[in-house]
Amino acid sequence: MNFTESSPLAESTAIGFTPGLESLTPVPSNETTCENWREIHHLVFHVANICFAVGLVIPTTLHLHMIFLRGMLTIGCTLYIVWATLYRCALDIMIWNSVFLGINILHLSYLLYKKRPVKIERELTGIYHRLFEPLHVPPDLFRRLTGQFCMIQTLKKGQTYAAEDKTSVDDRLSILLKGKMKVSYRGHFLHNIYPCAFIDSPEFRSTQMHKGEKFQVTIIADDNCRFLCWSRERLTYFLESEPFLYEIFRYLIGKDITNKLYSLNDPTINDKKAKKLEHQLSLCAQISMLEMRNSIASSSDGEDGLHQFLRGSSSLSSLHVSSPQQRSSTKMKPIEEGVEDDDEVFEPVSPNTLKVHHLP
Repeated sequence: MNFTESSPLAESTAIGFTPGLESLTPVPSNETTCENWREIHHLVFHVANICFAVGLVIPTTLHLHMIFLRGMLTIGCTLYIVWATLYRCALDIMIWNSVFLGINILHLSYLLYKKRPVKIERELTGIYHRLFEPLHVPPDLFRRLTGQFCMIQTLKKGQTYAAEDKTSVDDRLSILLKGKMKVSYRGHFLHNIYPCAFIDSPEFRSTQMHKGEKFQVTIIADDNCRFLCWSRERLTYFLESEPFLYEIFRYLIGKDITNKLYSLNDPTINDKKAKKLEHQLSLCAQISMLEMRNSIASSSDGEDGLHQFLRGSSSLSSLHVSSPQQRSSTKMKPIEEGVEDDDEVFEPVSPNTLKVHHLP
């Protein structure tokens, strides 16, 4: 039977080295909790973690929450580098936090650059504060809109901005900055255009799908005027790339067209009242629209009715005076103020008898 006897020299050698190995190699413990806790780290370490915690609990509803977050992370990484270099002497901790510090500094610089005050030209501050700022258009976006493909032009008193049936509507879109313009149709005055209003908004909206059309009205400078003019084609491409600004323009142009309709041929509308139209409709403007509708509805020739309205006839009875050139329509009758009924408006009128219907 083979067996190996232990050598006394080997036993003594093993016995001699055992205490040294026990002192160098920690004996693992079966328990899950630490028995010997190390001493607490330096105060710099705890302040750094407090900065991280404060940055993470900043609410997102705060206006500058991203700037505050990146600022607190930058301070925390800086304190970690100080702690790792002076008190821990840990090269790996210092390197990693240096990388994090560089990233946060770059991001913080970018955020501060975006929040820099944007300078708007003095002539354009009026339309920005009145039209675009209430709709939350940021200054940098407004500057992009007005700084690349538009120019400020001047018209002297009496000069023509657009001539009826001559000037193309495809070239430009303009906002009046200073002065006053007069709009007329076949020599009849329609309305005025005041500062901070679009000059050719109806043409811009009505001809978006058609090319080569001409102005149906004449626009003349009634004073020395300055206006902001966009290239229509380049503006269209720019708005396609900015959906938010595209919706803003749709709203502003629609509101401007509404104001022009309600101020149509109303001599009482001046600059101050034109500003009030942005908030509520004036009574005289409603009467003007009612007269125009009744004028056209009570005449077989729509142009004759429009000419009567443009002559400033304030009484509806004058529109019903029998004449060789004016006869009652067999399809429509004037719309009266109040409840409108489709059956009554479009009811054919007998040439011999006139029936009066009462609302139930």
